[in-house]
Amino acid sequence: MMVPAHNHDYTVGGDGVAQLENRRILIVYGSETGNSQDLAGDLERLAERMHFKTLVCEMNDVELNSLLQYPLIIFLLSTTGQGEIPRNALKFWKSLLRKRLPPNCLQSVNFTTFGLGDSSYTKYNWAVRKLHKRLEQLGATEFYPRGEADERHEDGIDGTFLPWSLSLRSHLLKEYPLPEGLSPIPSDVQLSPKFTIELVANMDSLDEAMPDRETPQAGISTSPHSPATAAAAVIAQPENGQEQVHDRKAALFSHVDNPDPKLMEHALRAERMSVHSYSYSARLSESTAKQIPRGIDSLDRPNVLRDHPSKYSIDDSVHFKEATPPANLLPIPRAAPAILRENRRVTPIDHWQDVRHLIFDVPSQPNPARKGQLELFSYVPGDAIIIHPKNFPADVQALIDLMGWQDVADLPFEHRARDQDQLYAEPKNCYPLPNSTLRQLLIHNYDITAIPKRIFFSDIAFYTDDPTHRERLREFANPSLSDEFYDYTSRPRRSILEVLQDFPSVKIPYQHVPSIFPVMRGREYSAASGGMLLRDEENAQITRVELLVALVKYKTVLRKTRQGLCSRYLASLTPGTIIHITHREYDTLEANFCRRPLLAIAPGTGVAPIRAHAWDRYDEPRAGDALLFFGGRNQDADFYFRNEWERLGIKVLTAFSRDQDQKIYVQDRIRENASLVCEFIHKGAVICICGSSGKMPEAVRLALYDAMVMGRLAPDRESAKKLLHANNPIWEEVW
Repeated sequence: MMVPAHNHDYTVGGDGVAQLENRRILIVYGSETGNSQDLAGDLERLAERMHFKTLVCEMNDVELNSLLQYPLIIFLLSTTGQGEIPRNALKFWKSLLRKRLPPNCLQSVNFTTFGLGDSSYTKYNWAVRKLHKRLEQLGATEFYPRGEADERHEDGIDGTFLPWSLSLRSHLLKEYPLPEGLSPIPSDVQLSPKFTIELVANMDSLDEAMPDRETPQAGISTSPHSPATAAAAVIAQPENGQEQVHDRKAALFSHVDNPDPKLMEHALRAERMSVHSYSYSARLSESTAKQIPRGIDSLDRPNVLRDHPSKYSIDDSVHFKEATPPANLLPIPRAAPAILRENRRVTPIDHWQDVRHLIFDVPSQPNPARKGQLELFSYVPGDAIIIHPKNFPADVQALIDLMGWQDVADLPFEHRARDQDQLYAEPKNCYPLPNSTLRQLLIHNYDITAIPKRIFFSDIAFYTDDPTHRERLREFANPSLSDEFYDYTSRPRRSILEVLQDFPSVKIPYQHVPSIFPVMRGREYSAASGGMLLRDEENAQITRVELLVALVKYKTVLRKTRQGLCSRYLASLTPGTIIHITHREYDTLEANFCRRPLLAIAPGTGVAPIRAHAWDRYDEPRAGDALLFFGGRNQDADFYFRNEWERLGIKVLTAFSRDQDQKIYVQDRIRENASLVCEFIHKGAVICICGSSGKMPEAVRLALYDAMVMGRLAPDRESAKKLLHANNPIWEEVW
């Protein structure tokens, strides 16, 4: 289970073995963006160092009666939307609400909970509070007080989670002491990775017997579905319709002196053994190759010329345009192929921000529940569309070169789980291509440009022989040195790849990629289309998806340009590209809201879900009046969808902060138009607040309360707050 340092012995015999058998913790999480999953991993490592056997899984993967099998259970739950339970915990939550459950059915369960929330929402950490209360109603016993994290904390989630988890550790050691002679595993001892990647075991089984290029061998089927025909098709046609890749290694080795013939032989064999190589193999199997004296690649050595490789370059375009990620569609559950129709910049080229209007066509897909029937891609205003980004080949190559993985980069790998009884064969939400090479895993599945978390530094410190580097990495991992960690990572937005470039002595074994690099996660964007915009006039089997996306690109305190992973990916997409998208349901703008008045406040790209709802209202003959407070920097640069609002029957009051000497914001316009705001509130208008989180939502709410006081709907802010929340549906979408 663990890799011990020095000569420490962390085993125990006799009665201690029986004590350890019952030393088990179940850690379950519910998460939309992955933060709860990350914290579950942190708690797993904390518990393993105290010799607890742990199981970590999503809440939806847990049956209610399985809770009774664990002495201790820790729930980590994010609050999403308007106090909602995350989708990957909803099934479990509904199982807790069944009416026929006996009142004390969980009386043997000992649990604690930790919530993740954002105090800029009115229903802060509601999900974990509801869960905690329901577990106690069913007889479960809290063994340690609940913790709650606030993303608005100056230290982020760590500001609460770190002290809570350290106190939990002390509690567990006190209440569940280790057997005599056994101590916790110290932090300078590496735990064995939960997942690894290994070379596909039997390479020969992947090599189909290849007929002569010109004439089929006798006895081999030439059916279009036969393996031989399929293999020939792979050779004749490049994978996924991409331009054919030349045998770069073979070309290089054929024209230059090679100072290390053994390394050359190994690399050339790796290239030829790859299932994705386009070179025609001269052998039937590796066993055949072993019969050739001095190895198969000895045949290439007489061709080595004394010359410079630049004269024989087979790629003259690499310096002109950066290679974009390959178009492979990953096997993501419930994903739909979407064809990009438009990727248009809507802000001027000289504007500080690149905002894109993206339009996708999503064809209907076979309905898994009803054979022979097609199912339309369906979403409503308020839902999020999830784009799954990819790393760029140049960054992946830089990592491969830095780590020294060149010889294995293009060989096929498979994931291996450490424990046979683990629920998952590979990291959760990792969806590799079949027989993915290491290069493909790094492009499609593992995030190498994310800002590293504290555990990353602790993990990579085991892979350096440089004592100075090791000490520095462990300083960044030290919770008591949060300022240094922040100054090195978050403040300059330093990526994982850049950290590894700063510490070149770190050499991570390729097998440990899944335990070091976080899984690539999809990015959510609010749908900007509704009503008739969803329909394609020419094809009823197509659903249209529109997004308004502000690309993340800026300069840091280091004066280095940064670009968000998904922003960079979206900017590279050209019309006609097919990508996989998924969508996430939230607490949506209900259909009957269209018949009520609408009071919407939406700075910047926060107007996207308002626009989607506005088009829904356009189809409603009894739609209520609508008022939009829209904020931006400049009227000429970022007044999004300005030509649509009048047609949609929406009155717009604008606040462009940089168009005059004194800055003006939406909250200022709300107070200036207090009587109009009160008129809408008095009529029971739906209140929509959309845009960036932080100070904006709270500032808008205070402005609404002040407007109600100014318009004499309420005597003071507190009364206004109670009145507004009692009579007006409030829908927030902030990020």
